[in-house]
Amino acid sequence: MRPCHGGVPTLKGDKLAEIHRQLSEPAQWKIVNEHHIVRACKFPDFKSALAFVNRIGELAEEQGHHPDILLGWAKSEVTLWTHAVDG
Repeated sequence: MRPCHGGVPTLKGDKLAEIHRQLSEPAQWKIVNEHHIVRACKFPDFKSALAFVNRIGELAEEQGHHPDILLGWAKSEVTLWTHAVDG
């Protein structure tokens, strides 16, 4: 099943912790209220941060899964969750 299509339970507790450990650099990703994950990224300048955000946008379109992205000078923050199952 694909969570983006709904019909599956949200990840919680031990299952969520297990998936979190499988991420590359899990310490960089924060789980918030067992609902969404957030990662802040730093860059040397705005242009680099913008290129990163644009690349995420391209991948999001390909996957049909769109994160919330905050862009600032030399930084970006990405927030992910599956809207179809609200978690």
